[in-house]
Amino acid sequence: MISLHTIASLFPIRKEYGSIKHVEISSLSMDSREVEAGSLFFCVPGYTVDGHDYAESAVRNGAAALISDRSLEVSVPYIQVPDVRRAMALAAARFYEFPSMDMQLIGVTGTNGKTSVTHFIEQMLQELGSKTGMIGTMYTRYDGKQEESVNTTPESLTLQKLFNDMRETGVKKAVMEVSSHALVSGRTHGTQFDVAVYTNLSQDHLDFHHSMEDYARAKSLLFAQLGSSYERNKQTAAVINADDEYSFIMEEASAAPVLLYGLSEKASIRAENLNLQPGGSSFDFCAPGVKQKIHTALPGKFSVYNVLAAAAALYGAGYKWESILPLLSGLRGVTGRFEPVLSDVPVHVIVDYAHTPDSLKNVLETISGIAEKNIYTVVGCGGNRDKAKRPLMAEEAERYSSHVYLTSDNPRLEKPGDIINDMEKGMSGASYTVVEDRKKAIFEAVKRASAGDVVLIAGKGHETYQEIGRERFDFNDRLVAEEALKEWE
Repeated sequence: MISLHTIASLFPIRKEYGSIKHVEISSLSMDSREVEAGSLFFCVPGYTVDGHDYAESAVRNGAAALISDRSLEVSVPYIQVPDVRRAMALAAARFYEFPSMDMQLIGVTGTNGKTSVTHFIEQMLQELGSKTGMIGTMYTRYDGKQEESVNTTPESLTLQKLFNDMRETGVKKAVMEVSSHALVSGRTHGTQFDVAVYTNLSQDHLDFHHSMEDYARAKSLLFAQLGSSYERNKQTAAVINADDEYSFIMEEASAAPVLLYGLSEKASIRAENLNLQPGGSSFDFCAPGVKQKIHTALPGKFSVYNVLAAAAALYGAGYKWESILPLLSGLRGVTGRFEPVLSDVPVHVIVDYAHTPDSLKNVLETISGIAEKNIYTVVGCGGNRDKAKRPLMAEEAERYSSHVYLTSDNPRLEKPGDIINDMEKGMSGASYTVVEDRKKAIFEAVKRASAGDVVLIAGKGHETYQEIGRERFDFNDRLVAEEALKEWE
């Protein structure tokens, strides 16, 4: 139990309605259906529903008080605030007694590479003997438990509860993906990050951010949260991709020491003498006072960047290079990230999450370096998301592919045909086929391929569903590809 008065001291208040002094809170909720006696209900304005419309329902279910951004007609005390989401995040952190302060927390942000970098960090921390927690696009896992994620970064009530659960199970090191949406909406308010990692920025989510600079400023909010701890001996670090054109925005935002990684001379932690092969990569790992040859089973230049980011993150967290470098050669790839579909058929099929123009370009550039013959790309774009990237995705697919299959991804509330029409604007008229049904598109691409050809199935990666309308239907690119390969002749 915690007093509403204590919670209210954490954030700006416009007005109090009713007496809050003696109200005790036993739980927090933003879903009126989950409210119980003693709950504090947050009236969160959403994209499709508004929590204010459920205020009376929350009161009927036992809410002791409400937080809103407007006047309400309810029979319990409530507090009007400028921003409900930010108030909720701070309240959640206080309710669970600021659990992130009891662990070393690494946050990873950027358009591409977040999932791989968080997995690499988790792998290395475990190798070094730490009990870890991880939160990301694919799942949340800690203490032997793994649960599929709904969002890259959970809502603050879920996030702080996760941190609390991790703390109670003995987690001392945690790593999480931090989305720009989460940063802008304040989901991570009240969370103490010790290390922040920036991978890169390329076109995505411009339906939400409107410009690349706005998008970059949103990412920089993670770095603005660094160095704010009252613990003088707390080690913090900002790990930033020196080769990215928006890196300066992250540097400007950070009060913590900056570690630059990359391939260019301005990076203090960098890779030199790259040798990229179909089965992996090798390079000289260079840092002040350190130079060591590294071999990994991770193909592509993008993988080199991800490895550098993860290594720099551990260094920023206080580990020595002599502990970090021996672990790099053993890093394992992530499901749905440049994942080969294994079969006895002499056609190479790769499943990848590439869903931005830049990530698709990176994957196809890597495939171009290993393909013996033709490259066939199956690609679509998500509905109700950044429309401006659709023709750019098609353009990159066409640039590197012998033939492109434009298909459905997660159409959500849009018509697949409308999404594909947007993509077609990026095609110059070269060889491509429109196949709306994603399963049929994969089968056609595999059937068309000959021995030595490569089929890339892009956009969904690890996902095991397809979002059509407001429902999710079972769909797994890898399993569909396995079916198609069985029928290949």
